[in-house]
Amino acid sequence: MSFLLPKLPYAYDALEPHIDTKTMEIHHSKHHAGYTNNLNNAIADTDLEGKTIEDILNNLDMTNAAVRNNGGGFYNHDLFWKIMSPSGGGEPTGDVASAINDAFGSYDNFKDVFSKAAATRFGSGWAWLCVHKGGKVEVCSTANQDNPLMPDVDCGGTPILGLDVWEHAYYLNYQNRRPDYINAFFNVINWEEVSKRFESGK
Repeated sequence: MSFLLPKLPYAYDALEPHIDTKTMEIHHSKHHAGYTNNLNNAIADTDLEGKTIEDILNNLDMTNAAVRNNGGGFYNHDLFWKIMSPSGGGEPTGDVASAINDAFGSYDNFKDVFSKAAATRFGSGWAWLCVHKGGKVEVCSTANQDNPLMPDVDCGGTPILGLDVWEHAYYLNYQNRRPDYINAFFNVINWEEVSKRFESGK
């Protein structure tokens, strides 16, 4: 069974002004579609065909560049679209908020740590908030389309929040001002979705 490009849960212009319409359209219909097609080609007629993306990434042969790059790109973007919302922003509540406060001292401290991880990721990559079994959370970052599900990326746990810091995610609107894009991201975080992922991942 082939992987399908997931539909966005909102219109391309729904995250304006924080993430612009043209970036969303290109990012989803070109970049994510490319990762999806290339992943399907990479796993065709192999023992990976028919497995879930989580199974593929958890047991990934990291020397398999085609599956590593495109499988990561497929999974990462699927998560990215879902943890954003036009009605997002604000602060987390409930258990995920408690876990963030336990790990970082406050939501503002978490924002600082997460923003630094995103801003200092050299070149292309992602910043993550992950949950470990038991409910402890941590922030980390990965290069390119790697993610915490993959073996030996020095970034463990289950990703529950991710920010794409590839230039294609922000350059049309923010040019080289990655910190401005990072700040804008906090206005669209869908904390309800992050909370669901926290509960299932812990």
